[in-house]
Amino acid sequence: MTLQKTTPGPAHCVMVLGTTSGAGKSWLTTALCRWYARQGFKVAPFKAQNMSNNARVVAGPGGQPGEIGSAQYFQALAAGAEPEVRMNPLLLKPEADTRSQVVLLGQVDTALTEMPWRGRSEKVWPAIARTLDALRADHDVVVIEGAGSPAEINLHASDIVNLRVARHAQAECLLVTDIDRGGAFAHLYGTWALLPEDERPYIQGFVLNKFRGDASLLAPGPEMLEQLTGVPTVAVVPMNWQHGLPEEDGVFDDRSAGVSGAVHTRIAVVAYPRISNLDEFQPLKNVPGVRLNWARSPADLDGADWVILPGSKATAADLAWLRAQGLDQAVARHAERGGRVLGVCGGLQMLGEALIDTQGIDGNAPGLGLLPLVTTFEVEKTVRHTQARFAEVAAPWAALSQVALQGYEIHHGQTAQHPAMAAAGDVARELIPGLAWQSANGRVLGLYLHGLFEDAAVLQALFGADAPTLEQVFERLADQVDQCFDPAWLQRSCERARAGR
Repeated sequence: MTLQKTTPGPAHCVMVLGTTSGAGKSWLTTALCRWYARQGFKVAPFKAQNMSNNARVVAGPGGQPGEIGSAQYFQALAAGAEPEVRMNPLLLKPEADTRSQVVLLGQVDTALTEMPWRGRSEKVWPAIARTLDALRADHDVVVIEGAGSPAEINLHASDIVNLRVARHAQAECLLVTDIDRGGAFAHLYGTWALLPEDERPYIQGFVLNKFRGDASLLAPGPEMLEQLTGVPTVAVVPMNWQHGLPEEDGVFDDRSAGVSGAVHTRIAVVAYPRISNLDEFQPLKNVPGVRLNWARSPADLDGADWVILPGSKATAADLAWLRAQGLDQAVARHAERGGRVLGVCGGLQMLGEALIDTQGIDGNAPGLGLLPLVTTFEVEKTVRHTQARFAEVAAPWAALSQVALQGYEIHHGQTAQHPAMAAAGDVARELIPGLAWQSANGRVLGLYLHGLFEDAAVLQALFGADAPTLEQVFERLADQVDQCFDPAWLQRSCERARAGR
């Protein structure tokens, strides 16, 4: 059944806030995007500011490619909408503990990057407000994700992502908490109590996420909390480690890395401090028989069939960290023993002979020397979607021969054969011109394209198996909304969306 707005006007906005990072905001926003879309509404996601090195290439103004956070990319797909930069107008990509690259409306903004944090908010708020207004004008429902907690009172004066957005959009807000951590009622009450009195009414419902056990044992907690705040608990969502979405706030742990069937392939992904685009490995978690773990020490590579060096927002710094942990030698020993090594983007750059930076982009460093390549960093950033096809690939990666794939590129580095080594006859096999190379012994593979394992043809070639599709994942998430939310709350929200308010 299709439900359309009965009166013209800006979209109804539902906002998902959290008591902490990791409470479940991204998951719930994605689920609600699909749920409202299933009701027949035209839906878009929105997050004013996202701090993440997990980014996707999407359409920007005039069709120019730009970057948004991966969470908003997946939320757009769940909503049945074309991902675009308006859905995450401000993206902060951490380069160090006290510095982030600022991406505004999809493009790197050097001036904002150099600006102090607190002085930045008023500069970017007009763009945030405009993009939200534009999305509301084009849609029936906008599902908005907050960041961190709205009760971070030290940041309230410069808030551009939580209650300031709620006020601007007149959004009905859900406050979600991770009950598995303990103290959930205190987290909910404390967050509500720390809000200014004029902002508390925006909180329209509490959500208890990651619950394990008998829900009847929660009583009389939700009732007492409603007596204190006037806010009902509208959903109790059970623990679901295998929901199928990438982890937004960091690497997943062993609890979320379960394996279906007998293990036939063990894959270790090196988790350096500035790891980026880790979400592209989510499909590997869903392939039967594949065991995925994160490696932070040489011991974590023991027993691995593959070692993956993922993307990095600070390649030279992460390469220095890798050496400090002794992982450089461990990766080399793994390859010498016949194990496979895969480098993606920054990981590809690390596998070469050298990183050359004359522009102050990333830093100079000797590489791991597993591919006879050299990377030069350039000021201009490559941001684009790419379709390609592997040439003939040697064993043990031969299954990728002639496989067509599509992915995306986000990198400052440009990589080529090492001139002196090439002159001496040491040349890497070029599998995709300018994008993918293989070592002479075949074991080491490097490529710039992100999204390799999100391609069904690649998974079939490598594992002879499929992972659940994103459509299946989104439908299961929406099913959970139907199962766990108060039907009366869902009905009222739909009525508000139909009324255009």
